Amino acid sequence: MKRRKRWNYPPGPGTLPFIGNLLQVDVTNPSKTSQKLAKKFGKAFSVQVGWIDIVVLSGYEIIKEALCQKPEDFSDRPILPLTRELGYAKNCEGILFAKYSLSWKEQRRFCLSTLRNFGLGKKSLEQRVTEEAGFLCSEFSAKQGHPFNPHILIKNAVSNVICTMTFGDRYEYKDETFLELMHLKQVRPAIPAHSQSFISASTWWLEVTFSWQLHHEFLDFIRKTVKEHKESRDPAFARDLIDSFLEEMEKNKGNPETSFNETNLLHIALDMFAAGTETSSTTLRWGLIYMVLYPDIQKKAQKEIDNVIGRDRPPTMEDQVNLPYTNAVIHEIQRYGDILPGALPHMAYQDTEIQGYFIPKGTIVIINLSSLLKDEAVWKKQHQFYPENFLDSDGQFVRQEAFLPFSTGKSKWRNSWEGLYQ
Repeated sequence: MKRRKRWNYPPGPGTLPFIGNLLQVDVTNPSKTSQKLAKKFGKAFSVQVGWIDIVVLSGYEIIKEALCQKPEDFSDRPILPLTRELGYAKNCEGILFAKYSLSWKEQRRFCLSTLRNFGLGKKSLEQRVTEEAGFLCSEFSAKQGHPFNPHILIKNAVSNVICTMTFGDRYEYKDETFLELMHLKQVRPAIPAHSQSFISASTWWLEVTFSWQLHHEFLDFIRKTVKEHKESRDPAFARDLIDSFLEEMEKNKGNPETSFNETNLLHIALDMFAAGTETSSTTLRWGLIYMVLYPDIQKKAQKEIDNVIGRDRPPTMEDQVNLPYTNAVIHEIQRYGDILPGALPHMAYQDTEIQGYFIPKGTIVIINLSSLLKDEAVWKKQHQFYPENFLDSDGQFVRQEAFLPFSTGKSKWRNSWEGLYQ
């Protein structure tokens, strides 16, 4: 503690032996704890969970400095007990939970490029989303006005988009293989939601048995799919992400330093689901709820869509510029819904400073995204569902700099999925 005082380490509440600040954390709502401690100790404060040091950053200016101006300093990921048990720590596989390394850089570059170029000779992401939206609407229509819970159908639709991009196949919602995949995929949402909270270091053992089994069954499912791709793929035509990755493996055959290996392929396929499924489906469900709660907003957005697009064709991303109010509604759903209040934890890659505070290498850093999305200095009505937060005086769409629903910086792979919501 004396060293920290000399370093000008971020302030925080007093700690207890062995458990640190665990008793001061609301385990059901860690974001609420963040807000409370930020009011008392400032935009950067520290806590200790067991033996682990954590710094929490709140507010646009300090988060922007950390992730935009010093992205490399905060680009590492901690090895949490749960992710270690699931096998992520050994060789930094995948992207979401991987340590900052040459392997991570190479795989991130590959994934961003693959997602970006998915329209060259193949179905683009937009086409896949449009097709799946049609299937989803058909399922809704089949309910014939009877009440139903759309949760599973929405999650199926989002998962199918990712299936077509990753595996090259779209499944019927009642297909046995698809149902098996949906069961195995239950492990994926648990990891990000768990690891973003203060308590990830102390309650990991509650989930290990369940998560470990499903995690490895999911890996077996992907391993089987990769084997089928090896047997059927055409080297001249990549159908999906797996084919594209296998092509890179061929190019790098004989290179002992390459990160293009089958283990990385398995974990990147897992990460595709982790990055897209839960956040996307949750956002869509919040969208339905808000349209029910605010019928006037729904009518105004529908009128704009009818005027610009009509009822005879599906919308395209090219229509976005002519739909300022609808675009504002979509962004407000993400802001007000506050889907991922804590984001995935970062870790200081090297000793650094942030607004005069010293952050030692290896310190876990949690980004309090709620503080951005509910900042009264940025938003006109931060605690109301108010699409005008994203409109100027002329009614034109304006994207706010503080709109970072899924974080930013070098580890912002999730942001590539924003098109799924729109």
